[in-house]
Parts: sequence; C-alpha cells; structure tokens
Amino acid sequence: MLNQLAELDRLFHALADPARRAMVERLSRGPAPVTELARPLPMSLPAAMQHLGVLEAAGLVRSEKIGRVRTCAIEPKAFGLAEQWIAARRTEWELRLDRLGEYLHSLEEGERDGSGD
Repeated sequence: MLNQLAELDRLFHALADPARRAMVERLSRGPAPVTELARPLPMSLPAAMQHLGVLEAAGLVRSEKIGRVRTCAIEPKAFGLAEQWIAARRTEWELRLDRLGEYLHSLEEGERDGSGD
C-alpha cells in the first residue's frame, strides 16, 4: 500500500508541471525525439531533459537512444494507477451526493406532509 502511494505521489508530481504535461500531451500523439519535445518550451535542452527524467522516473515515459537521437514514448499503462485513484474518489463522492440528495428529498417530503415543523 505504501509503495503504491509513493508511486501515485511520483505520478501526480510529474504531472503537476505544465511543461511536463505539454510533453505528455505531445507524446500522446506518438513517439518523438527529445529535441522536438523541447522545441516549443521556453527552456534549454538540458532543462527539458531534466523534466523528461521526472516523467521517466514516474513511469509515464520511456526513452531509447539510437545513435545520437533519444526518442521518447508514452507508457499508457502508467496512467492506470491515477485513473483508478480518480475513479475511486469519483465513486465515493457520487455516493455522498446521492445520500445528500436523498436526505434533501426526505426534508422536502416532510415539509409537504406538514411533519417538517
């Protein structure tokens, strides 16, 4: 459980930065060389590579060096843990909102019956 929480923390930390989210967004369309990922960002190539390192450490991205070109690709399975966590929170809140709706409905019914005084 603690290991899974640490993994989730790394994943959300990696996605917390706008530059890293932009890289993930670009990689969702297919693999790309590091230079292409860095080009639109307002930072140096070494800074972009540090951001890619964070994404790789979180398991969201993998890279492969062929010759002088390092190409990155997204790891779709890594997003599963975040999806599970978000889905569990959504389910929890939907149940709470359903209970709140039922409670409010019972108050309305009580007022109509005259027993809400």
